[in-house]
Amino acid sequence: MSFDQLETLYRQVIMDHYKRPRNKGVLQDGSLTVDMNNPTCGDRIRLTMKIDGGKVDDVKFEGEGCSISMASASMMTEAIRGKDTESALRLAEMFSEMIQGKDVGQIEALGDAVALQGVAKFPARIKCATLAWKALEKGLKDH
Repeated sequence: MSFDQLETLYRQVIMDHYKRPRNKGVLQDGSLTVDMNNPTCGDRIRLTMKIDGGKVDDVKFEGEGCSISMASASMMTEAIRGKDTESALRLAEMFSEMIQGKDVGQIEALGDAVALQGVAKFPARIKCATLAWKALEKGLKDH
């Protein structure tokens, strides 16, 4: 697959998550809630998670923002659901390194979020892509 074909595929994956977000909504059962925003561009997210036995049992998000931030939130919820909290934190760290253009081993563990690696070329969009992941880190560290 050529670079252009891969870039087109990644763009399609991002737009699919933006137009048909996975795990959109709010958990109502007294779950862990984290609100974050990016004042630079106006993106905002509310992440709700049910942590049970050290595992992300369920996770949902709602918010407003650009296609990058909302697609990233959708991808993140898929990547962490069912993972233990330590693994979820490792994925957040791996995503942060990838989005900064660093070489990350085992990138496939990020699932569809791999499609966002090209954001590293656009420093102004890095905060958009990492907003949901920062909310995840904050929630799990405060938990």
